[in-house]
Amino acid sequence: MKLTREQYRYFLKDTVRLTIDFSDTDQSRGKPAPPIQKPVPAGAKRFDLIPAHDWKGIGNVDMTTAIAERQSIRRFTAEPLTVDELSYLLWATQGVREVASPSTAFRTVPSAGCRHSFETYVCAMNIAGLEPAIYRYLPLQHQLVLVSRVPDIGPRIAQAALGQPFVGKSAATFVWTAVPYRMEWRYGLAAHKVIAIDIGHVCQNLYLACAAVGAGTCAVAAYHQAAMDELLGVDGEDEFALYLAPVGKVGS
Repeated sequence: MKLTREQYRYFLKDTVRLTIDFSDTDQSRGKPAPPIQKPVPAGAKRFDLIPAHDWKGIGNVDMTTAIAERQSIRRFTAEPLTVDELSYLLWATQGVREVASPSTAFRTVPSAGCRHSFETYVCAMNIAGLEPAIYRYLPLQHQLVLVSRVPDIGPRIAQAALGQPFVGKSAATFVWTAVPYRMEWRYGLAAHKVIAIDIGHVCQNLYLACAAVGAGTCAVAAYHQAAMDELLGVDGEDEFALYLAPVGKVGS
């Protein structure tokens, strides 16, 4: 079925909220909230990141300057990111400030109803001291967990991004997946617009945080859905790729 322009525009409006009986959402019916982080497979290899504010080499950038000079970067140098820098960027985009309950965590970015329906995957190509591979960020533990070792990871992710070469020539490419039920549990069919809004908050934090480490990024919303989901090892239904951003050092 081909959707019309009017139907696509409807998604951007909040009209759907007036049609929903919020007393009938899974939250209102007393169903347990979904976990705020995907479980880690037994025996999976984990890597500790640098704790918040213990990182080294992170500059103090004036916020006005960071906003004024924000731009999308598609050319990166061969200089690697450090683990300190990667730790900082992950904290800035999904770091946990406080765990308020088993189903609620306050983070460094806002989210509708504090639902935070994203998982962060890092396609690491050039991180000093870190094997090239696909990792998932564990915000509750501030760790990485190894997802898979992918031969030729740079060309593979560029191919999944519809052949955009710069996506595979960065030091790392962040890929955010949506786990929509985290939001649907509270908001039902009103969940999906705010999921799209929330991911913008996350990526904007990445843009601004890059300024503190001499790096740049470029938000990417064009990719082959099935190919990207397959690369990350997600099912494409209950979890699927939503947005990505390559990160790398920029020349002076």
